Amino acid sequence: MAQTTPLIQTLKKALKANGKTYQDVANALGLTEASVKRLFSEKKFSLDRLDQICQMMNMEIFDLVQMMRETNQRQISQLTEEQEEEIVSDLELLLVTICVLNRWTIDDILSRYAIAETLCIQKLAQLDRLKLIELLPQNRIKLLVAPNFAWQKNGPIQRFFQDTVAASFLQDRLDPETDQLVFMTGMLSVSSREVLERKIEHLASEFDELNGDCAGLPINQRQWTSMVLAIRQWEYGPFGSYYKFK
Repeated sequence: MAQTTPLIQTLKKALKANGKTYQDVANALGLTEASVKRLFSEKKFSLDRLDQICQMMNMEIFDLVQMMRETNQRQISQLTEEQEEEIVSDLELLLVTICVLNRWTIDDILSRYAIAETLCIQKLAQLDRLKLIELLPQNRIKLLVAPNFAWQKNGPIQRFFQDTVAASFLQDRLDPETDQLVFMTGMLSVSSREVLERKIEHLASEFDELNGDCAGLPINQRQWTSMVLAIRQWEYGPFGSYYKFK
């Protein structure tokens, strides 16, 4: 999955640059548009189909891989712990960071949040220095993160959200019309847990891809959507007092 996701992201960019749509791909492969969308969603392309799509754009698979490598060389996949600490220690900088990672413009940020324009520009300049973005003339924002960008595992950003956001997320009452929470517990083998962990990784990748697909929509057509995925060896604490064997 580590190489598959950026390769498919590069393929989508190449199609867009060549003015090709999912329907064009469907016609080239002899499939329905829905089937093509499913292929992109599941990231399951045979080499033959990948080659057919590349030929449609007068490219070779080698060209696509080269594009991916060149893109990744210009982008970062992770910040250092010190850089994350700088972001998380400044709530306004963290807010601006989360917004730009979701492809917001400076006008989007200023229209939604009570933050002064000069301060917002200062925070964008910090992100430019951290190489998360390139701040262009007229305060346009070019995002420089790679498709597989992720926060440090158990780093400052993750710890902040675990300590402050996760509790609030679960405490707030859910709206049955827009929210969904599934909680299950059972006894699984190690191999079964590993299967679920892979499915969680796939779902998280799907979420990130859909987020990218929606980035081109106007801000008023998008809603903040949060998803918590977790699997751990855990049993409700008070049950421990009933253990027969310690």
